[in-house]
Amino acid sequence: MTNAIGADARPVAAPRPGPRRAGPTPRPAVPWEEARDTARDSAGRPMPAVIRTLSDALGHALAEPLTALTDLPPFDTSAMDGWAVAGPGPWRMPPGRTVLAGVRPEPLPDGTAVPIATGAQLPCGATAVLRREDGAPHPVDGLLHRHAPDPLPLRRDIRPRGQECRRGEPLLAAGTAVTPAVLGLAAAAGYDALAVHRRPTVELLVLGDELLESGRPADGRIRDALGPLLPPWLRAAGADVIDVRRVADDLAALGEALRNSPATVLVTTGSTAAGPVDFLHRALAEVGATVRVGSVAVRPGHPMLLAELPPATGAGRPRHLVGLPGNPLAAVAGTVTLATPLLQRLGGRTDPPVRLLHAATDLPGHPHDTRLLPVRLTDGTATPVTFSGPAMLRGLALADALAAVPPGGLPPGALVEVITVPDR
Repeated sequence: MTNAIGADARPVAAPRPGPRRAGPTPRPAVPWEEARDTARDSAGRPMPAVIRTLSDALGHALAEPLTALTDLPPFDTSAMDGWAVAGPGPWRMPPGRTVLAGVRPEPLPDGTAVPIATGAQLPCGATAVLRREDGAPHPVDGLLHRHAPDPLPLRRDIRPRGQECRRGEPLLAAGTAVTPAVLGLAAAAGYDALAVHRRPTVELLVLGDELLESGRPADGRIRDALGPLLPPWLRAAGADVIDVRRVADDLAALGEALRNSPATVLVTTGSTAAGPVDFLHRALAEVGATVRVGSVAVRPGHPMLLAELPPATGAGRPRHLVGLPGNPLAAVAGTVTLATPLLQRLGGRTDPPVRLLHAATDLPGHPHDTRLLPVRLTDGTATPVTFSGPAMLRGLALADALAAVPPGGLPPGALVEVITVPDR
């Protein structure tokens, strides 16, 4: 298999025919944008909705809109440490009174003040908060005086009830990914649990007898880079990776793995081309799979594929398989093209908006296919990195994103779509 940019160029295909059973016959390369759309559409309906406590909801997608169960804040609060004051100063300060967070305060008569902590509920009757650095008790009369001669503005440094939202107000749409910030918002809005979609499960099958799981490359064998690299990428797309396992270059072993995997989505690495031990197409045909995408007009990674597998138990929803090339950067290209859109749609996530940035320099492209090029993002521009061959990972390790460069490349200043690289 040749993945080098500029090699084995093929023109963009005409609109592809309908799905065919898997087999060794080469299929026309699907345009990159069409391949992504096909992956999304192949997901069908999202995974079922379940109720998860906040501690278990991270990484799922909301199955219904998040609506505020309370005003935020639920009452007027102090935005600063200082004194809650009533009316114009100077103010008398009743002894022994301090308003702390978590305590319901007594009403504050006109002309008085009490110390108050940030986030504490404002006493009824308070008209403003005097910051600690802006005032002090007078050493003679004991009254609280403001340092500045002008009057303290009404409602100064008060965070009013409902400033962020009102009860019943929509906060987030269904399909929003549950991030740490979403968990915080949900808790503040009164939630103990959330209705979310189940995360699709993924089993990663690493194919190839030449791969080592540990130690240095030797005797014609190389380290498996994709076993460590891909699971975090798949989790970032909303998947639960239930297993990563090696499968020998053996047709029977591969067929058994495809038949018996309980995962919603199988992801394989290698064996997508037509080499002497590339058995994936034959194995798919033997298990009755239907190929949705057999090749994509993208470099690196054009011999990637997407297939639909029969249910593992003979009933239930179909499973999916994403076949990734064995070269590391080519496998990443296959992940963002087929696996990520499929998993996001299965998990109920809203399709992310297209992100466009300006090219800082020339972005070299393939003559006929889309090129996924590792880039650094700086000040709203994309700059290509070195070491971006299909078998290389050094450039990807330095990159912030992949730029989807159209055939022929782009000049400086042109807009280009970028796909952010997961950072954890």
